[in-house]
Amino acid sequence: MEAFIRETGKAVVIPNDNINTDIILPKQFLKNILKTGFGKDLFYDWRYNDDGSINESFELNKPEHKGVSILITGSDFGSGSSREHAVWALTDYGFRAVIGGGFSDIFYMNATKNGLLPIVLPESERSVLRQVKSNEQISIDLPAQTVTYNDNTYHFEINSQWKEKFINGEDDIDNTMKFEKLISKYEQQRVDFG
Repeated sequence: MEAFIRETGKAVVIPNDNINTDIILPKQFLKNILKTGFGKDLFYDWRYNDDGSINESFELNKPEHKGVSILITGSDFGSGSSREHAVWALTDYGFRAVIGGGFSDIFYMNATKNGLLPIVLPESERSVLRQVKSNEQISIDLPAQTVTYNDNTYHFEINSQWKEKFINGEDDIDNTMKFEKLISKYEQQRVDFG
């Protein structure tokens, strides 16, 4: 997992509430078990017309939003199924963080395990962030747990263990491997019932 300490980047606003995993990545794209290749299908039913042509009015399709790394959204983002594919689509597209009013528990955990920083901010603060223009940037400082836009700085909460994993660029396997010597020692000492 790529380390996340600070991110200063362009943001896109998709303010809808209740964006579920079927909207983030429709079910027909779930055949792949690799974590890459899903970005092109992110928000497929919103990004493309029924005939497969690009929906020019959708925010991600606008030229000024090319290269965005921060998504600002509404409340209850990522509800629905437990699949990680929705997170993979967001990270494959280039998103490093999603700022919302809340996330489903499973989506939140999938995001933290796959390097996508989920940030919960109240509506009053997100309404200021939604004013971001395409030529402006938002800064996220994970050690300080802040989001800054223009002269506005907002604090967010994150579990200290998840914060450490992001800063160190560690996933669950990396974290387990820290204890490889202890695990090996235990395995050598345990009784073999075979």
